[in-house]
Amino acid sequence: MRDLLKKLMYTPSVSGREDRVREVIYNEIKDYCDEISTDAMGNLIARKIGNGKKIMFCAHMDEIGFFATYITGDGDIKVSPVGGINTLSASHQCVVSESGVRGVLVPNSSKDKPKCEDMYIDIGAKNKKQAEKIVKIGDFFVCEPKLEKLQNQRYIGRPFDDRVGCAIMIDAIKKVKSENDLYFVFSVQEEVGGRGAKPAAFAIAPDYGIAIDVTMVGEKGGPGEMDVKLGRGCAIKIKDSSVISSPELVKKMREIAMDGKIKYQDEILPAGGTDASPMQIAGRGAKVSVISIPTAHIHTSCEMIDMFDVKEAVKLTVALAEKL
Repeated sequence: MRDLLKKLMYTPSVSGREDRVREVIYNEIKDYCDEISTDAMGNLIARKIGNGKKIMFCAHMDEIGFFATYITGDGDIKVSPVGGINTLSASHQCVVSESGVRGVLVPNSSKDKPKCEDMYIDIGAKNKKQAEKIVKIGDFFVCEPKLEKLQNQRYIGRPFDDRVGCAIMIDAIKKVKSENDLYFVFSVQEEVGGRGAKPAAFAIAPDYGIAIDVTMVGEKGGPGEMDVKLGRGCAIKIKDSSVISSPELVKKMREIAMDGKIKYQDEILPAGGTDASPMQIAGRGAKVSVISIPTAHIHTSCEMIDMFDVKEAVKLTVALAEKL
């Protein structure tokens, strides 16, 4: 799992530019699926054909980052945010472009938490002409990928959101044996409004839709009212600000987890959303919930997970695919 995560996390692909990570995922799963296709939005849709219930699992391939919008006379790169950027965390971080150009994200402001329009990327260019030779308007940058082991089973890095969900689905695809009709969607543009999952769900029209994504924890700077903790197992989402999960599906997820001795936590997220929301309302609608991976410091350069929770999420994904 660590090697798979590193391969996914070290393939920069912001919202709307998911081509490179999609190719990595395709090569991982191509020998384990009956059908694989890419739709007009860029979603990668893998199917394991069956005669049972139609179940759609969904994890998003994209990550937050920046688009280059303007090159100054000094050769610095002005940027526009892609997704919810934590500018305090991103300040003075090393960044890398889709073509491998490196630089540092600098806050051109005395504010404690600058706005993206007050920031620029210094790539070390002497002037605009030199910068234009290696950076074009519309190129994307991301904070430098990383994956490092800490104490116990905990890792820090970026972007766990949501390459860890993609890794869980890849592992599950390789392990699952089911009579159900399974769709595994690696979606695009989740970070800018869940745009990819909606047309995918409309085309598939699943009976059940299960997103696999990160969630906040009620510790380490997270919302104190959350009961979710690192290292206690994956979480089953009851509610967030974009979706109220199907009570029927949540009940079944709990029962299947308990039968399989899979460690889980109940989750109510005060703010935020996942691809469960567009799956719920696309077309005729679907019964949805989320398998969540507890993650500290989300949308920073040092997100933190516990590998125990990841392993339990894989078990629950496989169990749901086989037993729903």
